[in-house]
Amino acid sequence: MPTNTSAGASEDQRASLISRVLPRMTMSEGSSPLTRPLAPVPFTDGRSRAEARFQVQGKAIVTGGAGGLGLVSAQALLEHGLSSLCIMDLPSTLETSSEQIQSLASKFPSANITKIPLDVTSMESIEAAFEQANKTMEGIDILCCFAGIPGCQPSLSVTPDQFNRVIDVNLTGSFFCAQAAAKRMESSGKGGCVLFTASISAHLTNFPQPQAAYNASKAGVAHMTRSLAAEWAVHGIRVNSISPGYMDTILNAGDSLADVRKIWDSRCPMGRMGDPEEITGAVVLLCSYRAGRYITGADIAVDGGTLAL
Repeated sequence: MPTNTSAGASEDQRASLISRVLPRMTMSEGSSPLTRPLAPVPFTDGRSRAEARFQVQGKAIVTGGAGGLGLVSAQALLEHGLSSLCIMDLPSTLETSSEQIQSLASKFPSANITKIPLDVTSMESIEAAFEQANKTMEGIDILCCFAGIPGCQPSLSVTPDQFNRVIDVNLTGSFFCAQAAAKRMESSGKGGCVLFTASISAHLTNFPQPQAAYNASKAGVAHMTRSLAAEWAVHGIRVNSISPGYMDTILNAGDSLADVRKIWDSRCPMGRMGDPEEITGAVVLLCSYRAGRYITGADIAVDGGTLAL
């Protein structure tokens, strides 16, 4: 008589649950040099202290860095003192944005600016890119994850490939990029910070477009931010996210979207879409060495008040 091995395996797995040992997080201690308060900046003049407060130190990777939000954020980090920048993106996007990247390099000749191809859906690509960046910059202090794709499909007809593609890029890809950076931050003994890009879509249902996969991916990013912040604080790694509203980028451009943009604007208290430059204040704050020191597990909405409704 044949044996139902799958049923037996399932029973064994269920039975093993009562004897499992859970891994446990470790909280940091207030005396740890990775998390304790910094010594105050000696007062010389108010301007110097203000500049020091929002200074960005060290070496950063920006995934999706050749796109509109990534490039404007990279420039803001350089303006606030970043010494090394690695822009990671798909080869085709790096190519189409080559002039903007070169312009960025010419504006900051003293900074070390490199670009590395990256496919966030490939573990081999992630590991190779982050290892190359770690060697080239001699360390990683900051990771900003801007790599992402939209996904607007009716939920009754969306295919597994369409749904999974959005999750793989926006959520899974963000996690494994963060993991690759965090492993190297932890090994350095200096800690660092990770900044994810969530969205207002993490907090509300967009209208009028159906986009369940995108909304789920961004809700996952927002909660992943809190989970990793709790888990990685002991290593001196801060993890935060920003939730932009509708931004005036190429993703929302074109005459075909004119009517939809009117609907989006009508549901925003400020009555308009955001300019990409308007996310940079939150980016600088969360990546800054001093001003962001005690901020982790936070999500900052940059949305013109949309989430207030």
